[in-house]
Amino acid sequence: MGLIYVGIRVTDLERSVKFYTGALGLKERKRGKMSHGGLWVGLIDPVTSVSLELNWYPPDSPFHSPYTPGEGLDHIGFEVPDAKATIRAVIAAGGELAVAPWLEDGRYWIGFVKDPDGNWLEIQGLATATPAAPKT
Repeated sequence: MGLIYVGIRVTDLERSVKFYTGALGLKERKRGKMSHGGLWVGLIDPVTSVSLELNWYPPDSPFHSPYTPGEGLDHIGFEVPDAKATIRAVIAAGGELAVAPWLEDGRYWIGFVKDPDGNWLEIQGLATATPAAPKT
């Protein structure tokens, strides 16, 4: 398992992109729209390859909530060999399912769990294109 990035909630996505790329030298990697209307931008540090995801949620999103400065940590992302198995293990260890896993771009299984304090963890892993053949 490896910590691959941290996602933070922001109130003005373009302002935050400009800040992190201009002031801190991060590079924009990718942008996307979430199924509930939220927007995200993935940034990467060209020196360490550590990523930061900026997330913005519109007022009608189920994930929108009043913003309090300093409480913008959105989630911590982990890449694992088997996302579904890891999510089951996290739940067995006291975590709670937040968003059931889904297949993203046909490449990654992604799901969210909450740690015992309610912090969100994104668990993702490459999808296996073809299931292994049964042993005979």
